Amino acid sequence: MSTEKLTEREANSYSPLTLAFLGDSVYDTLVREHLLRQANMPVAKLHSAKIKLVCAEFQSKAYDLVTEVLTEHELAVLKRGRNATGNTVPKHADAAEYRRATALECLFGYLYLTGGNERIRELFELIINSNLNEQIGV
Repeated sequence: MSTEKLTEREANSYSPLTLAFLGDSVYDTLVREHLLRQANMPVAKLHSAKIKLVCAEFQSKAYDLVTEVLTEHELAVLKRGRNATGNTVPKHADAAEYRRATALECLFGYLYLTGGNERIRELFELIINSNLNEQIGV
């Protein structure tokens, strides 16, 4: 992994979908780490719990949660991700949910590239400690 962070200008040169491509991995890794630290359980059970936390429906709800605490600049990145074109919507999600999930991933990718690891952790903790987990049975 590269430790060289990009400037905001450099990070903004990437398309929102490219940022979401990276952010998906960042978010997924945080979810896996969180689940692993919760309990030592069989991989199949970990995988089932992970799927619930990384699906478009859950990330769309998380989008609503984080918008309340974002800076103006972070909100602009989030909206840029939400408005990105070229998304193909999977069968199990509606278009609005999928765009909001992409927006969240875009923000995580942007923050990762610009060295905002502490901010990523803050936002992830807000999401994972919310009552959203209880709503989906994790």
